[in-house]
Amino acid sequence: MRNLRLYMVVFCVLVSLPLGFVAWRTYGAMDREARAQVRFFAEQLLDEVEAELSELVRREENRAVDEYRPTRVEEGGLTRSPLAGLPAEAYILGYFQNNPDGTFQSPLVDDTGPVQAAFGPRVQQLESINTAFNRRKLVARLPQPKTQPPKTRKKAKVAQKQEASFADRFLRTDERKQSKSVLGQQKARVEEITAGQAMNLAKKENPAYKKPWEYETEADETFDAATDSTAYRIAAAPLARDEPRQATAGFGEKKDKNRFQVEVAPLQAVAIDPQKMFIFRRIGINGEIYRQGFVLQLQPFLDHLIDRFYAPQPISGYTRLILKAAGLTATGAPLSEAEGHQGEDWIAGRTFPAPFGFLSAEMQAVKLPPSPARQTFTMALGILAVVMVAGLVAIYHSARTVLDLSERRSQFVSAVTHELKTPLTNIRMYIEMLDQGIAATPEREQEYFGILASESARLSGLINNVLELSRLERQTRRFDLKEGDLSDVLDEVRLLMAENLTREGFELSVVADDLPVCTYDRDVLVQVLINLMENSVKFGRHLQEKRIRISAGAETDRLTLKVSDTGPGIPRRSLKQVFDDFYRVDNDLNRTTGGTGIGLALVKKFVAAMGGQVKAENNDGPGCTITIVLPVKPEV
Repeated sequence: MRNLRLYMVVFCVLVSLPLGFVAWRTYGAMDREARAQVRFFAEQLLDEVEAELSELVRREENRAVDEYRPTRVEEGGLTRSPLAGLPAEAYILGYFQNNPDGTFQSPLVDDTGPVQAAFGPRVQQLESINTAFNRRKLVARLPQPKTQPPKTRKKAKVAQKQEASFADRFLRTDERKQSKSVLGQQKARVEEITAGQAMNLAKKENPAYKKPWEYETEADETFDAATDSTAYRIAAAPLARDEPRQATAGFGEKKDKNRFQVEVAPLQAVAIDPQKMFIFRRIGINGEIYRQGFVLQLQPFLDHLIDRFYAPQPISGYTRLILKAAGLTATGAPLSEAEGHQGEDWIAGRTFPAPFGFLSAEMQAVKLPPSPARQTFTMALGILAVVMVAGLVAIYHSARTVLDLSERRSQFVSAVTHELKTPLTNIRMYIEMLDQGIAATPEREQEYFGILASESARLSGLINNVLELSRLERQTRRFDLKEGDLSDVLDEVRLLMAENLTREGFELSVVADDLPVCTYDRDVLVQVLINLMENSVKFGRHLQEKRIRISAGAETDRLTLKVSDTGPGIPRRSLKQVFDDFYRVDNDLNRTTGGTGIGLALVKKFVAAMGGQVKAENNDGPGCTITIVLPVKPEV
């Protein structure tokens, strides 16, 4: 058994190592696939955000040049501008036009009459923003870094390396779609407007303002997301007043008396302060430049993007979205401190195209979504582990049972040899005594003959038991089943055991009242009862109280036959094993009394062959009780 346990441990180790490696690689592959799936849908979410920005740019680029006045000119006359009211979007503070002379006009301000009370605070903010923007026109933008920050670039490389094994199975890297550089139009466009629109667009200049060409040639105001709102420097001294400004060729060429050409530049963005961004376009007409646009409130804008595109989505349960704009940061799905460490797993990031180059997004993985394949694989591993452990336990117990049976067989051979040798020795001794005439009297001869008969019967019974067990194992034992009420069996057992019980000093009592009819083999049942009674005599002959009681009675649909004695009983641990083949209780009494260990095994096999059951239990007092249960023939 020690070698068997060692082999089983070695087997478990040899099987567990490759299984563990396969499980480790499989879990790793599922984690990578789950991460790639999260990255894919994160990119989809950022694409939706970019589509929203693109739609906003397209809407603003398609506005008529005269919509930034309270009224606009149409074929039917003057109509109310669609911008002559508070914006529907909470993140847009308002629209205004910056004229070439630096003056301010807004759709919220009528040409005649006071500003409405509801628009007053908003108009004041727009006027202050226009003043700040006039100062911004004197500012040159710092050089824009052409590469990503080292940390972001490093994260991007890591993410690209992790994604390659997954994505390359479906798309070739060199054919993937390149990111956009500009939302909306990429170059200035020329469009025609009517004379009325041109007159509505222009406004009498205020002499208090300097002309735009009186300053240094203006830098493009496109905002760089890698710099914050303070990353500007004052430009050089203004140019001489008499230096002419270079106008764009074709600017405001007159097609006919009612049509004018204007040049509309792409949208640009410039930071007014850390909370606001002016997104505008340049309108060139007759050598004059107008700037039309809207003021974007950054914090409400970032909150709007998170609430609309991120918060309602299931992906918010697995990731964290970080939006940054001109030094402001908005985070979706706030994390606890413990989860914050997990959020360092970079999934996706993007700096949006112009004019929203000031806006960047980064998504970090908080946890990976549970995979059905992972759960199935874990369940399969668990079932495999249980099956392996159960199989090894079953093999161990089976081997132990076989080994125990082998040991019992070996003990049985030794016991049978001893049991055969003892009566044969006695028979030989008494025959020699009779042959030598030691029995001088007829009475002594009869005594010797009685001993010879007893030892011969003992030897015959032992041989019969061995033969019966052999036939039962080979299933060649035939049974003569007949119907009866057991009264004949009880009478024969009392008669056969009377002399032996009297000689050993045992008292036998039989209680059998109203016995039902059942099916049994008379000779087999007699042999069963004799085996049980001989066991009681063998183990109880050294005790002072020597009683054996046989009781039979009906219980519902079965007949119960009990054999009780006042012997030493059976150890509790052996109550279920005493009916096993060749099993002998290991105690001092059993070693002195001897036995082969097949008597109770024959009892169990005989009773089972007649369709019954047998069990052993100790009495409340001394001794034990063997209970035999036989099925009763149903009454017709």
